[in-house]
Amino acid sequence: MQLFYAENIESDYYTLPEEESKHCVRVLRLAEGDSLYLTDGRGTLAQARIVDPHPKRCEVFIEQRTPAYGHRPYQLHLAVAPTKNNARMEWLIEKAVEIGIDRITLLVCQHSERTTVNIDRLEKIAISAMKQSLKAYLPLIETLSFNDFMQQAATFEGLRFIAHCEGNQRTPIQSLLTPQQHVMILIGPEGDFSEQEVQQALSQGFAAVTLGDSRLRTETAALYTVVAANLLSCHN
Repeated sequence: MQLFYAENIESDYYTLPEEESKHCVRVLRLAEGDSLYLTDGRGTLAQARIVDPHPKRCEVFIEQRTPAYGHRPYQLHLAVAPTKNNARMEWLIEKAVEIGIDRITLLVCQHSERTTVNIDRLEKIAISAMKQSLKAYLPLIETLSFNDFMQQAATFEGLRFIAHCEGNQRTPIQSLLTPQQHVMILIGPEGDFSEQEVQQALSQGFAAVTLGDSRLRTETAALYTVVAANLLSCHN
């Protein structure tokens, strides 16, 4: 399956943007009459046929649409402080999308070493990962301060976890995940959450969890939780 991203596939005909057209015609060497697939990133998968294989504006005819393709009965929301090294955060976005995630919030915390990120670049990486993994849902990527995030989290209906390194009152995350539950997971910066932030999360109903005995990098801990949530919370 060759999957392409198309923001609007409601009409019968669609023209791929120049970059996608070039990849389709010049790289993949698809020709008139060949089939391909489109997704709008909101759950629709469309089967299409090439009618004009122009390398700059390839036009396709949409033959069939499948709504809610690959829909999961749960949502996974990862909130993680951006790493100082941009490449590590880009790697995390790519892998999290490939595995399965619905929303990624980049948290600005008290101990954050990076407070700004290039959302446009991260969205492009997410789109590429969505196509690579043959998914029809593109996760929302946003940046929020810890305090603003806490205000939004108050309305979240599901399991809420904060993974931090201090104290003994933490439960292994595997023992708290349950099938088909919405999950929100917080991962702090390299310097961990501040004590004030941990207490604020606990007061908002977050459960303190541990990811094991190993000291993990921020992006490793975040991906660990994505895998754990998909395997333990959703496929039991």
